[in-house]
Amino acid sequence: MSNNKPMPVPTEISAPFWEGLKAERLLIQQCERCSHWVFYPRRHCPACFTHALTWREVSGGATLYSFTVTRIPTLPDFADEMPQILAVVELDQGVRINTNLVGLDESEVKVGMRLQPVFAEVDAKGNRLLRFTGLDKNADRLKVLHTVEQPAGDIVAPVRQIALDDDAALQALVSDEFSPWSNQVVVDQGLIDSFAQLSGDDYWIHTDPERARKQSPFGGTIAHGALVQILQSRMKLNLGYEITGFTNMVNYGSDRLRFPAPVPAGSTIHARARVKRVERVKSGTQLTLELNTHVVGSERPSVINELVILYM
Repeated sequence: MSNNKPMPVPTEISAPFWEGLKAERLLIQQCERCSHWVFYPRRHCPACFTHALTWREVSGGATLYSFTVTRIPTLPDFADEMPQILAVVELDQGVRINTNLVGLDESEVKVGMRLQPVFAEVDAKGNRLLRFTGLDKNADRLKVLHTVEQPAGDIVAPVRQIALDDDAALQALVSDEFSPWSNQVVVDQGLIDSFAQLSGDDYWIHTDPERARKQSPFGGTIAHGALVQILQSRMKLNLGYEITGFTNMVNYGSDRLRFPAPVPAGSTIHARARVKRVERVKSGTQLTLELNTHVVGSERPSVINELVILYM
């Protein structure tokens, strides 16, 4: 699962709901005056308008009210979850919640089916999202949305910490040797189309597979170079070091950005990197990290990005 996906931001009003999910409890509000159940979280009862609302735990038993299957991600960060089953479920208390169904094949999903909650873990900090699945499914096994297994023999070694004021150690990072390969990311047509919609670059060579098969020199659609560059943020690299002792770290830009080879739709890409240069400047310390992204199995990189990171 990508670590860059947008997450809900708890507010003063909704915080008990999100804290409840962390503890694998489903909490919703109930009016003390008229007993009306309330969701989404708010300050007053929509039935009698009193402010006497209390958070109460419920079982999460629910019925599927409506659903749709999405095959094109709303953001590139969600491409690894396609297709998604987006749903509106009705809790036994009568309130409706927008959510996702997990652990179900499309053929199993029927309006009116009974559902149970899944307290889906999304990060190592214990944050969870509320999902639902069928009564015949093992909800405990679905608590982790995506588990990325690390190949045997590819254990990440402890990183070496280097203080920002240690000039010798920083210069020693400069090398012609690249890091090990990162994780792999699939660049499918849905991801390309989503980027085209967001960027406004809908040139046919990216978005029209039929025309691209006939007219493109690549025999099909290809990803935007800028998309492949952006996907570098989803590459988990084991660089072997960690800079410490700085106040701020910013992406200062790129000294060199090239797109030497295309990425055909449906390709799997990965990346590796090396420290090309470290230098002191007036505003701090600049580290130039050369990031090369390749289609898996290709010697020629698809993106060469000399990323400048400024430590202050």
